Amino acid sequence: MNYQAASSVAAARLGPDDKFLAGGQSLLGAIKLGLAAPEGLLDVRRLPELQGIGVASGAVRIGAATPHAVVAASAEVQRAIPAVADLAGRIGDRQVRNLGTLGGSLANNDPAACYPAAVLALGATVHTASRQIAADDFFQGLFTTALQEGELITAVSFPIPKAAGWQKFKQPASRFSLVGVFVARFDSGARVAVTGAGPGVFRCHELEQALSRDWSAAAARAVKVSAEGLNTDLHGTAAYRAALIPELAARAVDH
Repeated sequence: MNYQAASSVAAARLGPDDKFLAGGQSLLGAIKLGLAAPEGLLDVRRLPELQGIGVASGAVRIGAATPHAVVAASAEVQRAIPAVADLAGRIGDRQVRNLGTLGGSLANNDPAACYPAAVLALGATVHTASRQIAADDFFQGLFTTALQEGELITAVSFPIPKAAGWQKFKQPASRFSLVGVFVARFDSGARVAVTGAGPGVFRCHELEQALSRDWSAAAARAVKVSAEGLNTDLHGTAAYRAALIPELAARAVDH
């Protein structure tokens, strides 16, 4: 396997069977399990264009190679969208938080990953080296995104909500979300995104309607979520996950 460190975003060009490497917390695990076999790795984690956190024009912009631990510790994120700092601080374990990156999590789009819920609930914009992609268009199913072959995420812009919260019921071995719910309130209404419950992150429109009328834990708990299309596995049935969604939404509103 060939390894190279990219010198700049402009020079970060993949070969036909190469992969970008940031924190490696998803990709290296997949390689070890035989689920991925790239011929080469192009390391982008040290590119300054992919680093840093800033707040401007009503949004928090986070560089794609910024580790979860840096997001969690950021005073700017804690002030502007504390729910995002809280989410980042509860991803995986210390190694994952110090090595894993925002861009890597989104590009992998694991159906139980935490960050996709924040991106979708906040209606964030995913910036790549060539374009901008709205969150509602970015996530397209199991490990599938709108990214084209060789397209590199450079940053994500999160609109600052009036209120937001995050809660997850974690699978204790992996610390991925058995179910995770991110809620956000804007002047235009509420957005709610769920991870871990289905084949990919999704918006829960029943909860959005209820919380747009009444931003309260009671309103969230009163919602009945259908189990149709949700996951059933050794950790929990579809019905169990359906029952968790409004409960976690209620706790996120109160958090």
